[in-house]
Amino acid sequence: MSDYPKPNILLAKKLDKISILLTVIILVTVGMMRRVKFDVNVDFSFLPAVSAGLNTIVAICLIFALYFIKNKEIIYHKRAIFTALIFSGLFLISYVVYHFTTKETMYCKEGMIRYMYYFLLISHIVLAGVSLPFILITFTRGFTFQVQKHRRFARWVYPIWLYVAISGPICYLMLKPCYL
Repeated sequence: MSDYPKPNILLAKKLDKISILLTVIILVTVGMMRRVKFDVNVDFSFLPAVSAGLNTIVAICLIFALYFIKNKEIIYHKRAIFTALIFSGLFLISYVVYHFTTKETMYCKEGMIRYMYYFLLISHIVLAGVSLPFILITFTRGFTFQVQKHRRFARWVYPIWLYVAISGPICYLMLKPCYL
């Protein structure tokens, strides 16, 4: 007998639809950032540092979430994941605001470090986009008490999310000398 409540499949189906809709909206919005710029007469040059800080908090929350689940502290695991999702959402807002209002900064270093930066950046971007729906679906499986499905998804979604949360601030630190 499980210690978990009965899975809520109906709620999971509704949340899956919301997850897919959110993913489409977010990916379309992010895809438009390079093509559309808004002049709002506000200097948002501080936002890359904020975004990196928010992503760092997400990484820390994810590490705590893993620690808690390994120690069977389910309540603390849930809190850490909720916190990671909230800070991921705040990151996304700051990222989108910055990129819709500010000219793109090009990487200014030469040599092997340039290749390392672009490898990290491209893998970060691709994995962030690909993992988003799976992060939301994994969350939904846990939230609706589909524990076995949640575990199966989390085994491969978690390391990707953690990589994205860590690689973002590293990309920022590598790009920081290039900001005007």
